Amino acid sequence: MDLARLPDDLHALCVNTLRFLAIDAVEQARSGHPGLPMGAAEMAFTLWSRFHVFDPADPAWVNRDRFVLSAGHGSMLLYGLLHLYGYDLKLEELGRFRQWGSRTPGHPENVLTPGVEVTTGPLGQGFAHGVGLALAAKHLAARFNTPEHPLITSRVWGIVSDGDLMEGVSAEAASLAGHLQLDNLVYLYDSNHITIDGSTEIAFTENVKGRFLAYGWHVDEVDGLDSNEVAAALDTASKADRPALVVCRTTIGFGSPNKAGTPSAHGSPLGPDEAKKTREALGWPEETFFVPAPVRSVFARRVEENQRAHAEWTALFQSWRAANPDKAAEWDRLFAPLPDDLETQLISAAGEPGAATRAIGGKVINRVAEVVPGLVGGSADLDESTYTHLKAYETIQPGSYSGRNVHFGIREHAMVASMNGLSLFDGLRGFTATFLVFSDYARPSIRLAALEHAPTILVFTHDSVFLGEDGPTHQPIEHFWALRLIPNLEVWRPADPRETALAWAAALRRRSGPTLLILTRQKLGQLTGTMPTLPANADEAAAYLAHEPDGRPDAVLIATGSETAITVEAAKALADEGRRVRVVSMPCVSRFLARPASEREKLLPRGVPTGAVETGSTMGWRQFTGPDGLVIGIDDFGHSAPAGVIAERLGFTPAQIAQRVREWLR
Repeated sequence: MDLARLPDDLHALCVNTLRFLAIDAVEQARSGHPGLPMGAAEMAFTLWSRFHVFDPADPAWVNRDRFVLSAGHGSMLLYGLLHLYGYDLKLEELGRFRQWGSRTPGHPENVLTPGVEVTTGPLGQGFAHGVGLALAAKHLAARFNTPEHPLITSRVWGIVSDGDLMEGVSAEAASLAGHLQLDNLVYLYDSNHITIDGSTEIAFTENVKGRFLAYGWHVDEVDGLDSNEVAAALDTASKADRPALVVCRTTIGFGSPNKAGTPSAHGSPLGPDEAKKTREALGWPEETFFVPAPVRSVFARRVEENQRAHAEWTALFQSWRAANPDKAAEWDRLFAPLPDDLETQLISAAGEPGAATRAIGGKVINRVAEVVPGLVGGSADLDESTYTHLKAYETIQPGSYSGRNVHFGIREHAMVASMNGLSLFDGLRGFTATFLVFSDYARPSIRLAALEHAPTILVFTHDSVFLGEDGPTHQPIEHFWALRLIPNLEVWRPADPRETALAWAAALRRRSGPTLLILTRQKLGQLTGTMPTLPANADEAAAYLAHEPDGRPDAVLIATGSETAITVEAAKALADEGRRVRVVSMPCVSRFLARPASEREKLLPRGVPTGAVETGSTMGWRQFTGPDGLVIGIDDFGHSAPAGVIAERLGFTPAQIAQRVREWLR
């Protein structure tokens, strides 16, 4: 059976099977988006049956192609493909579309469904994730391929929508991909000209082809309902020397007599009557979730072809290992466990107390690069400020992908989204860096990293009003708690070299989600010598005694980051007056809260007044202090002035903190 030359009736049977699996699932759920699967089924089947290389028996095969459905609202198209191609997604799961506990959620989630590479739904995110996946493949190919053994040849294919191309994150990502000339990235653009509110004519009339040509992409335009045109365009795109966009003119809701080409096919079921009429129009039986036997044979044949390709690659891999022992050893390091003494190594690299934590972090990340060969990333045009440049390694540029530094330009949103994609590629670990206030530009990508368990490492410097003269536009206030509130995101705000090193160790050891490090611009006071014990690992460092008075404390103050040292100084001053104030350094609130209640109470005893000191929003600390506790923070915007002046004016000197505590404890 030649999959490129299927009889017309069998080809149509395969495509209509995808359409009606989507129609039936949406109808049964009484919720969903049938229009995209109906219109895009033709081009999706063409891609998967003739170009996309994968093995459902081994979804983690490192050299598989990656498919990204950026238009995640059309998830039933992807679920239908995964089921028919033999992934562990039974037909019953398609019938449980959008239901509690199913493996077929409303938008694709990589942690739920085998074969889903990245979580998509927020438009533009899949587009940007795909750029990171493509960069990951180019990077590994540059490091490990040889002329005799092309080890990594995988591509990234995707389907994007009008909505994806309207979102700004896709513009950032497309610009970056064009600059880097990622010729292993091909997107099919489902240009159906319909959004929820109506025709795209009401809001989206730009020349998409012209825009992507300007980005440096290869662009083709075809009839997305003509398999031969789509196949020819994909063949050309796969040979291009740049990323490719194939603009496919389609009809949303294709086959529906009354709803095709209209907004009503987009985000709601066709309805029983229209679903029946669509069956009649396309000659489909009344049986729901019907898969004809010949269709299963076609899909099984493609799986056999791909599994032969997988077997050939496995033989190539073994030959490559034998011929390239040095490269093989480096490859093995990508997948090896972290060293047991990781924490000790990073602490030794962190340097002496008193430096800004961004400077400390700069030392630590360069040691990390030695220990973790898969670390790849960079900053949003801020290497000189974030100190995150990997000094011993080259920068990735067009045609040169073996380096480990990435210049993202001023593209914070695409920076994080693309590194999420890279971090979900086997063997690699993406990191990003910018100023904390600009987490606002990247927050949707940070949230998605947490949702999809991407172990991206996020470095944010210039963490408070103490950055000084740049003023309130650059001084974060609500950002600490805005980020701490994201589920499955670990946020660390370290106060000294040891805490910074252990925060990095925590990030590296954590594989179930992203970790965010918040670092200072200004130098910090010293904690060493004031702590009863020194934390040895991340669990201990998340919250511990930074200062302990003699006897039971009269009060406890929680502090983070740059405020920890000044809070300790305040506590020492109060001790001279006979007031016993304990200081708890809490660089990672979520890890502290994950401890058993008995452990938490050892640091924050019941019945002892509790306060908090942090140069940001006060609201989040009330869970620890209660309504009557003391919270020294900032609930307004900052000011343009030298850091010392700001500290004095806003009440963040040791003397001022001590006075606030005196007044509180009267």
